[in-house]
Amino acid sequence: MAAPALPTVVLIHGAFADASGWQAVAAGLRERGYPVLAPANPLRGVAHDAAYVKDVVSTIEGDVVLVGHSYGGCVITNASSDSPNVRALVYIAAFAPDEGETLLESFALGGGTSELGERLVRRPYPGAPEGDADGYIDLAAFHQLFCADVPTDVAAFMAVGQRGFALSCLSTPSGVPGWRTIPSWYLVAADDATIPPEAERFMAKRAGAQTVEVASSHVAMISKPAETIELIVAAAAG
Repeated sequence: MAAPALPTVVLIHGAFADASGWQAVAAGLRERGYPVLAPANPLRGVAHDAAYVKDVVSTIEGDVVLVGHSYGGCVITNASSDSPNVRALVYIAAFAPDEGETLLESFALGGGTSELGERLVRRPYPGAPEGDADGYIDLAAFHQLFCADVPTDVAAFMAVGQRGFALSCLSTPSGVPGWRTIPSWYLVAADDATIPPEAERFMAKRAGAQTVEVASSHVAMISKPAETIELIVAAAAG
């Protein structure tokens, strides 16, 4: 009898980043035989981005494991609530908001703090709703806030190559969370200076996620790819 097909792993990046951050994780998963997709998260709005990911998932035959980093966790939370082929959710130092909760509120869960809000640079973008703008992390603070445990030269390019993130996403209430009905896994980044680790632990517990914790900055998928891969594989097998 043929072995059942492995699920497709869909990797969703977060704000201030692009899909290249998944390079090591995607390579490791593919070496293990997993089909992988790492689409570009539009970063234009919670509902818009979730609809885009949901459409991507709808084109995939068979089971899907949705993996989200940072803001990507909010996107997979919303995209998965009525996607019938999503069998597991994996959060990598990510937001896992509840229904009606905003990301600004999520930052404060568990009593942690972050300097991110004080380090954002606003830039206009064409077609932005009134009052909205793209947010970028101040170049002078990027390494320390976002990726303190990656080499300086790598962090420098990540900083200048960061993608703008519609700041309205921070105040948009989240929808019905997929983690209410879909088994979830969570990697807490204990040294995260972007999303407070206290908030990550709170969200992981609330979602009933199987949780591991690693000593890493916000970009655990870059600085701790082996641990990230193991968690995704566990979710795929779970």
